Amino acid sequence: RARKTRTWPTLPSSAVSVTPREALMAALELHPPTGRVPHFELVFFLTMEAFGRVHPLHRNYAQWLQMTGHERDLHRADMADLFIKTAQRYEHNAIFLHTNPCTEEEDIRMIDLVRERSGDSYFLMLHGDATYEIPPGDKMLEWVSWVYENLDDAKRKADEKANCMLEKAERLSKHGGLDGFALCADYCYNDNPFLSPDMFAEVVAPCLAKLCGGLRDLGFYVVKHTDGNIMPIVDQLVAARPHALHSLDPQGGVDIAEVKRLYGKELCLIGNVNCGLLNSGTDEQVIESARYCIRHGMPDGGYVFSTSNCVYTGLPLDRYELIWKVWHDEAIYAAQPACMAV
Repeated sequence: RARKTRTWPTLPSSAVSVTPREALMAALELHPPTGRVPHFELVFFLTMEAFGRVHPLHRNYAQWLQMTGHERDLHRADMADLFIKTAQRYEHNAIFLHTNPCTEEEDIRMIDLVRERSGDSYFLMLHGDATYEIPPGDKMLEWVSWVYENLDDAKRKADEKANCMLEKAERLSKHGGLDGFALCADYCYNDNPFLSPDMFAEVVAPCLAKLCGGLRDLGFYVVKHTDGNIMPIVDQLVAARPHALHSLDPQGGVDIAEVKRLYGKELCLIGNVNCGLLNSGTDEQVIESARYCIRHGMPDGGYVFSTSNCVYTGLPLDRYELIWKVWHDEAIYAAQPACMAV
């Protein structure tokens, strides 16, 4: 079916100050880099440590059901304020909106609230994956058996899931205010994908390509997230044409230098700061992990600084702030000579 294509504003030249949103869009589009490397985290769970306030995903849904309409409005406003405060304090370019409860109606309310309070400063995204992901351990055998024994049904269901997500995205596109989607289905363990590359090509890759293409046609940016060792299927992920790959997990053996060499001219790269070291490593190891990502991700642009997952519950805030300072002080592109400014 024909899809609506949104027209984006022309990005400012390197001689003009850009908003955090515009800087991230430039990286996603592989524009010539300028200024500080963009940065955001899929989730910043440490809101209690940073602000003394409970993260929206940690709030009790049972209490929501008991709230009056006025209380719900206060709850929404508090969540929106917390998203914006996090982005402001840590200079994030994007806000991944995590509504609680998570419904399309609440997504729309949150988009409007954050836009009302922050204007077009930040790139706003929602979760938008509909592809098969690693099933729970107690369902793994049952699910894998079903796929192998009912391959045609598995493909049909995968296609239906993609269509359903694209219909939702079309409604959100008409409403406006949203910039993109993070596709957060995980495909890989630390050693290998949960499906063989051949089976992944049968039941996941076509759906992923359909989602990426459909979301692009609607004018959205697409960030594909998966942890673990993506290398056996990275060619299929890139071929699906997301704007960016996240998280480039070093605990799964993914080296940003190698991915940059292979695919850096095709899509933006996000992440690779070692989450395992953030808990267990020395300060020196954590700093080197951040510097390694900056050193190999920055050249020629198309790079966004981030952890290899998220700023997770249980991570000491000072360890995140350690890599944040490395990014803030060192991940800056040299200014162009005045005669070369466009």
